[in-house]
Amino acid sequence: MARASILDWLAASPVRLAPMASYTNVPFRQVALECGSGFTTNEEIDAEALVRGNAWASRRDAECDARLGIVAMQLLGGTIETMVPAAIQLVEAGAPIIDINMGCPVAKIVKRGKGAALMRDLEGTSTLLGAIRRAIPDTPLTIKIRGGWSDTDQNAVEVARMAQDVGVDAITVHPRTRAQQYAGRAPWDVIGDVVRAVDIPVTGNGDVTSLASARRMMAETGCVSVMIGRGALGRPWVFDAAYEALDRPAQITRESVVIERHLRLIDEYFNPAEALMQAKKHLMHYSNGWPGAKLFRGELFAQRTTAEVRAAFMERMQPLRELATA
Repeated sequence: MARASILDWLAASPVRLAPMASYTNVPFRQVALECGSGFTTNEEIDAEALVRGNAWASRRDAECDARLGIVAMQLLGGTIETMVPAAIQLVEAGAPIIDINMGCPVAKIVKRGKGAALMRDLEGTSTLLGAIRRAIPDTPLTIKIRGGWSDTDQNAVEVARMAQDVGVDAITVHPRTRAQQYAGRAPWDVIGDVVRAVDIPVTGNGDVTSLASARRMMAETGCVSVMIGRGALGRPWVFDAAYEALDRPAQITRESVVIERHLRLIDEYFNPAEALMQAKKHLMHYSNGWPGAKLFRGELFAQRTTAEVRAAFMERMQPLRELATA
């Protein structure tokens, strides 16, 4: 597979679903694709767990199945000893793209030298990325970074230049720092700074909640594509240009179809216990903005089967349909 093809993939569908731990599993990625998302990225896979044969990590390995479309397989780790064999294993399993998580801000992750911690050690991370690049020379290699570690340590441009120098093919930038987590406004100008600093494609991420705001980010920063993360939770139709043009009754009908499809995929993919938890988590997001949503979530989480969860949700959604069509 030609490494250059990643630019074609980015340009073909420039707005796509961002990876989110415990959310961007196969059912949600499939729904996002059907709603119009460009190629997707899996939930992060811990490289150490993968090379040790951890069952959870190995199942994500199987998600390289070509029937799921182009999936960038994201690795989380901090050492050559785990990241290189993990990348090779994923490529051998069929991964079309390897993405390195350099942005996770979670304390237990960065404490172990993973995620955003990689942005604090440019020399070490350069060595790591270079080793991965040499190990998988024919597979596109991408990274997802933040604006930096803190307000006094913002080095996205330096990290991007280093990554380009060692052969990384594309970069996604979430412009908040690790210290900011997800608080405050995402400073899009950081994305523009990275775009101007490198020649490889840059994807922007952060505070994008619609196709209109995605287009605005691209216009303001020059990035070639946009990832939508939290803005897609409970709203996978955010990728659907046709949805934007519908009147409200037609939108609610479309939403119902998408939610039903998502629940079927959850039931098909997960065992009953996992399916129940996934259905509750996603339906909680689908109910955002409803009157009495907070109380309803308590009712939702009291259900004991996915059938009960679905019935409770659809019963509550019916009055909204009737109101929209009145």
